[in-house]
Amino acid sequence: MTAPSSIVVLGAAGGIGTAVSRQVAKLGEPLLLAGRTASTLQDLAAEVGGTPFTLDATRPDHVDEAIAWAEANLGPVRGIVNAVGSIVLKPAHGMAASDWDEVIATNLTSAFAAVRAGAKVMRGRGGSIVLFSSVAAGLGLANHEAIAAAKAGVEGLARAAAATYARHGIRINAVSPGLVRTPQAASLLRSEAAEEASAKMHALGRVGEPEDIAPAVAWLLDPDTTWVTGEVIAVDGGFRNVRSR
Repeated sequence: MTAPSSIVVLGAAGGIGTAVSRQVAKLGEPLLLAGRTASTLQDLAAEVGGTPFTLDATRPDHVDEAIAWAEANLGPVRGIVNAVGSIVLKPAHGMAASDWDEVIATNLTSAFAAVRAGAKVMRGRGGSIVLFSSVAAGLGLANHEAIAAAKAGVEGLARAAAATYARHGIRINAVSPGLVRTPQAASLLRSEAAEEASAKMHALGRVGEPEDIAPAVAWLLDPDTTWVTGEVIAVDGGFRNVRSR
């Protein structure tokens, strides 16, 4: 009897990661929920029926271990989501080198680790890897130098890896959100005036919710979505391309 395939969500305990985990759980496959905060992962796993796995996704060896564990215990990994990320908004002259290193590790190195680990096990059978970019990767937004560089790197990584692994049936795409209401974004939405200003930057007139992002990820993971790779899909309320006023 063939073992069921499994899906791994890295950064599952974050604001977007939690919504993604809830959405992906509806696909009905064994789900590994990976991240740094064991207690939060355990609560989420109890809710959606997944298995918690504590790791540091900026460590490629940790990600390798998570994928290997899922392969051995849940079934062949056919989908990986890297929902690991951060929001650090500082001008270049005000950012310490250690802050830069942290932004790159959290946003770009974790994405590379997901692609690297996924490619090792998916070659020969195919699969889907979903990364996270940001609207900041394609726009010049003040004080976004580090995060824009990291997320632009994610987009380049997605396209290059999609080209490398297409012949193996591995699809690699990225989702690019606008401003989403998460704990990490709380400082940007700290007042009614700040939220109103942020809402006006989006053509649809509001900031995003994590639940706005999750369906796009689930669609990219769906076994029926077989002809999409190397894409950066904007789920940003029209932030990047639409001006309604």
